[in-house]
Amino acid sequence: MAVSYKKLWKLLIDKDMKKKDLRIATGITTTALAKLGRNENVNTEILLKICNVLQCDISDIMEVIIEKKD
Repeated sequence: MAVSYKKLWKLLIDKDMKKKDLRIATGITTTALAKLGRNENVNTEILLKICNVLQCDISDIMEVIIEKKD
């Protein structure tokens, strides 16, 4: 399984917010933001901080991609 944060980036666009603005508002590190950009796993605490700032649910910022087996 993999994760995708495409929903997060779309939500930021809808809210006219830049990644830097999100980083400052949440207090997350640039490393955590870079991991989000690469669709890597991040700590649940980071996701909750983002949801708190954006006033949304976790399903509004990420989705789980189920990889098909051949």
